[in-house]
Amino acid sequence: MVGDLNLEEGRFLVKLARQTINDYLRKVEVVPPAPPTEKLKEKRGVFVTLYKFPMKDLRGCIGFPLPTKALYEATVEAAIASATKDPRFRPLKLDELNNVVIEVSVLTPPEEIIYRDSKELLEKIVIGRDGLIIKSGPYSGLLLPQVPVEYNWSVEEYLMHLCLKAGLESTHWLTKKAKIYRFTAQIFSEVEPNGEVVEEELSLRKC
Repeated sequence: MVGDLNLEEGRFLVKLARQTINDYLRKVEVVPPAPPTEKLKEKRGVFVTLYKFPMKDLRGCIGFPLPTKALYEATVEAAIASATKDPRFRPLKLDELNNVVIEVSVLTPPEEIIYRDSKELLEKIVIGRDGLIIKSGPYSGLLLPQVPVEYNWSVEEYLMHLCLKAGLESTHWLTKKAKIYRFTAQIFSEVEPNGEVVEEELSLRKC
């Protein structure tokens, strides 16, 4: 399923996210345009990420890991939430919008990683391909596949930060008391605020 959207569809989603945020912050009714293809109406997981430009500091990231909504509708909801409801940041102001770039990550359904021991788990995760979700009791956390690439983490560091994101001890992944899922993502991003949209290609590695 990864790679099944073309660049025009990715461009539609990124521009939809920007227009949605713009309308919402201007207190204009958000009315998404009809999606141009049927793929954009399919239920898919999606995350919308905002970065400050040009330093690319994170400014908001919220989405839906499971395919419960039509992709274009989920993008609208995720865009509003990433701009105004990410608890790590104050709500975005309208005059900030021209200083952020928008990234849309379209996800495949998560699949549980089945493994016998920590060594096998490490071997089954590929940096640059796999996004990860951890679930343990009431705790859960998610990291998109571009995150370990941006920070140049090893697979072990990736799992440690995943645990911390969930509010767990960094070594909790070693206990086998958690379920770990992986997914892949197709990533579309603005080159500059309200600029050209490109599909991001992440480098792969297994260390």
